[in-house]
Amino acid sequence: MMQTRVSSPKKEVIIGDDQPTVLIGERINPAGKKNLAEALKAGDLKIVRSEARAQVQAGADVLDVNVGAFGIDEVAMLPRAVRAVTDTVDVPLCIDSNNPAALEAAMKTYKGKPLINSVTGEEDSLARILPVVKEYGAAVVGLVQDEEGIPKDAKRRVTIARNIVKRAGAFGIGPEDIVIDCLAFAVGADTSSGLAVMEAIRTIKLELGVNMTLGASNVSFGLPDRDLLNSAFAAMVIAAGITCLITDAAKTKPTIAAADLVLGRDKYARRYIDVYRQRRKQ
Repeated sequence: MMQTRVSSPKKEVIIGDDQPTVLIGERINPAGKKNLAEALKAGDLKIVRSEARAQVQAGADVLDVNVGAFGIDEVAMLPRAVRAVTDTVDVPLCIDSNNPAALEAAMKTYKGKPLINSVTGEEDSLARILPVVKEYGAAVVGLVQDEEGIPKDAKRRVTIARNIVKRAGAFGIGPEDIVIDCLAFAVGADTSSGLAVMEAIRTIKLELGVNMTLGASNVSFGLPDRDLLNSAFAAMVIAAGITCLITDAAKTKPTIAAADLVLGRDKYARRYIDVYRQRRKQ
């Protein structure tokens, strides 16, 4: 079984088919969050710290940290946000930027092995991001998009994933340190997109064996009762081969715990029962 290991100074998280699904908390991201964006522009990290605490309490295993928004200097702010989160909680981080200078600035302050989010199949991205991943000994998310954009069919997704793994290998980055993201579309815009994503996940898992992630909430964009659709989709993609999900842990952890139990990833139902007990206390 392929295992991807990420760590903070105090905690290691293992991503793998033989492990419970890892939840990557998505909420430290100013996209669509006016209050957070304004706070970051002002250099105020109170919301970042608050979101970090809340997500870990809700069950997030790893936290995504993204500060990218208009008017924010990522090179200056990303390392500050990374330090604020690591001073607040003990889980590993997913450092989220496509700016190599910002990633390098953040990596210089990080103690442990993070997940970098992300590199794409585009030549410019591969050439600029992979050296940073290698230099700092990180793991990396590989997005299945290239110069032609995000493919809608499974075959091109697989081709791009194969190329990312090959190019990373040329830099000395092993497949155990690559986590492929097959990039979900909103099913409200294309009702066949969910099936294409799951076909790609199954094929990549069979052919490459790498760990995989997905933004669980993308599938429901523009539709009502989004939490219901996100939960259903999460269970399905876990069964298809996803081993970590970028999600709102407070909303999806019960469904993910149930899926892991049914799929034999939760020995003696310990995690499922723990999640149940936490919900009873609320």
